[in-house]
Amino acid sequence: MIDEFAKAYLHSDLREIREAMLWKLDGLCEYDIRRPLTSTGTNLLGLVKHLSIWESRYFGEVFDRPYPEPLPRWDDAGERGADMWATEHETREEIIDRYRRVWEHSDATITALAIDSPGYVPWWPRPDVKLFNILVHVLNETNRHAGHADILREQLDESTGTTAAYATPQRDPAFWEAQRAKIERAARAAVT
Repeated sequence: MIDEFAKAYLHSDLREIREAMLWKLDGLCEYDIRRPLTSTGTNLLGLVKHLSIWESRYFGEVFDRPYPEPLPRWDDAGERGADMWATEHETREEIIDRYRRVWEHSDATITALAIDSPGYVPWWPRPDVKLFNILVHVLNETNRHAGHADILREQLDESTGTTAAYATPQRDPAFWEAQRAKIERAARAAVT
């Protein structure tokens, strides 16, 4: 009984955070979703692309239920990092549509398997896993990248949150300038 509850709970949380990732792109122009916003090039559309590729692997290859579309190999050293950004030839629609197709494939795997079904992750130090391990891992990884996306989106237009219903209320620039100054004063005071 607890196994089915745990599986349903984790699966529900994964579905919610996937939608939050896509919401981070809403209302932004093509340039803003693609442009590098950190020194390492992290960008919003790249995060979605990355999550789609890795989720397809974790709920596909790991359980011998390969995702039916071609994807770059995880072990191709020449392609490392290519999953973190979109080329000029990859459209927003292609990447979002693939992410949604990956969800369908992953959801089918999650539904079909028991939470203690065995899997094998060849790139992990302890490769023998259960569906439970992969559900927790992918949920954790997606949440981690949703946090990155939240910060990137905040840099672009000061919007934060997981859905429109939970978005930070829009405030005028003077409010945020005063807020930032207050936090800066506290940081400096802590050092002295």
